[in-house]
Amino acid sequence: MSLFEEKLLDVSRRRSSLVCVGLDIDPHRVPPHLGTGPKALLAFNRSIIEATADLVCAYKPNLAFYEALGLEGWALLRATLAVIPQDTPVIADAKRGDVGNTATAYAHAVFEDLGFDAVTVSPYLGEDALLPFLEWKDKGIFVLCKTSNPGSAEFQDLLVAAPGAEPRPLYEVVASRVLHWNRHGNCGLVVGATYPTQLQRIRQMAPELPILIPGVGAQAGDLEATVRYGVDEHGQRAIINSARGIIYASTGRDFAYAARQAAKELREAINRVRFAREEATQAGEPEDEP
Repeated sequence: MSLFEEKLLDVSRRRSSLVCVGLDIDPHRVPPHLGTGPKALLAFNRSIIEATADLVCAYKPNLAFYEALGLEGWALLRATLAVIPQDTPVIADAKRGDVGNTATAYAHAVFEDLGFDAVTVSPYLGEDALLPFLEWKDKGIFVLCKTSNPGSAEFQDLLVAAPGAEPRPLYEVVASRVLHWNRHGNCGLVVGATYPTQLQRIRQMAPELPILIPGVGAQAGDLEATVRYGVDEHGQRAIINSARGIIYASTGRDFAYAARQAAKELREAINRVRFAREEATQAGEPEDEP
């Protein structure tokens, strides 16, 4: 188990939470009373974090929203990271994936320079391209497996087979390779809430890996199925991300309060399913198909 996973499990248990808040800043959706510019954006992020910090197991800034703002965006990202409590894991949603020397630079930037606890990466270039990330033994490496977008089926559902083996979807091949790459215990998977059948299958294949699950809220993923099929046997190791549904719950002066209420309601909804699942498991009831 990596230090990242220990940190994740510790905060998840203490706060009884599987909620991850996506800090996907959009200057056009920041409440008008905050004004405009970098100071307004930081005030927005700080208020969201302070309102939700005791309710979440992680935060996940998508780097694209900060990169799009140029130098001011990078400064905003650093200032935002400084606001997040040290005991809370922070995942860089970067989806990095390139040849080895470039991946080495990406890994250094994300982990050493910016100080993230984990990062999302693409497996398309193979193991040698991910080794620079995997070698950071204390960091979390979340590999894209079955993503939440509608077009994911174009490649991820393709049937592939090694010589003499039965064909299976590419996302299953990715999951099995990640299990092989998990030599340092620091790997996880990204699986969208919009595909509960695939999520169930991947959890069966990888019963102990953390799974980052986007797609609830604005993308309308099935929350009940997400919890039932995404958690491990102990009701843990699922990181259920919501961005717009929490941070833009209101665009008025009550935006921080609204964000807190949305995060609290999501945590409670997750826990209702999670604890009911635990009771059913203890009673020996079979798990339903998605």
